[in-house]
Amino acid sequence: MIIEGDISVKAALKYNQRKVNVIIADEKRHDKGLHYVLKVAEEKKVPVELVNRKRVDELATGKTHGGLIADVEERRFQKLEDCLQGNTPFVSVVEGVEDPFNLGYIIRALYASGCTGLILKKREWKNVEPIILKSSAGAYDALTIHQSEDIPLAIRRLKEDGLYCYAAMRKDAMIYTDANFTQPIVLLIGGEIRGLSSKVLKESDQNIFIPYANDFHNALNAAGASAVLGFEILRQRSK
Repeated sequence: MIIEGDISVKAALKYNQRKVNVIIADEKRHDKGLHYVLKVAEEKKVPVELVNRKRVDELATGKTHGGLIADVEERRFQKLEDCLQGNTPFVSVVEGVEDPFNLGYIIRALYASGCTGLILKKREWKNVEPIILKSSAGAYDALTIHQSEDIPLAIRRLKEDGLYCYAAMRKDAMIYTDANFTQPIVLLIGGEIRGLSSKVLKESDQNIFIPYANDFHNALNAAGASAVLGFEILRQRSK
């Protein structure tokens, strides 16, 4: 598959989640960003092709590649236990989000706020990985991600390891700022259309909600909710 742009290519090289087959760059481009990529590629023995801009445009699917693309393999996913990093893991489950741009935005917010692992339903992501990688600003390759065939079972195993489970769900919920995010937690986030499935919701120890300043009755999108909740977790843990 082809990934495009400096951020995506740098992430693929840096985080070692996928094999980089070849880097293709505009032969007339000369700047620090490209020089860094070429240096790392040399260190990691990744082939580089310097070609004319027209050739880069032909291989790319978008127009914002900036003269840098790479042919890469699918990313590798981790085991469930790999999500349990540090003394206070912050694991998130994202369910019902199908749009690759939204998933990328969610991953960016979760990684930036300290999420130690993300659980997604097992599926074929190959065709949309370049979009997820770009919209996540490279966080898709930085974050530990586990693909699960049975998400409720995965949550139960995390709870057996001492994690407390919060679900972003308004019913029977407490205000999110009153939750104790300083303990090891699992955070469940559902897509704005379908939300969390009943089987996943059954695993929640406590539902939480984000209060609004007015009588707006529609839910935040999953990316917005992820950012609000993720950075409250970071705020509490930074005290």
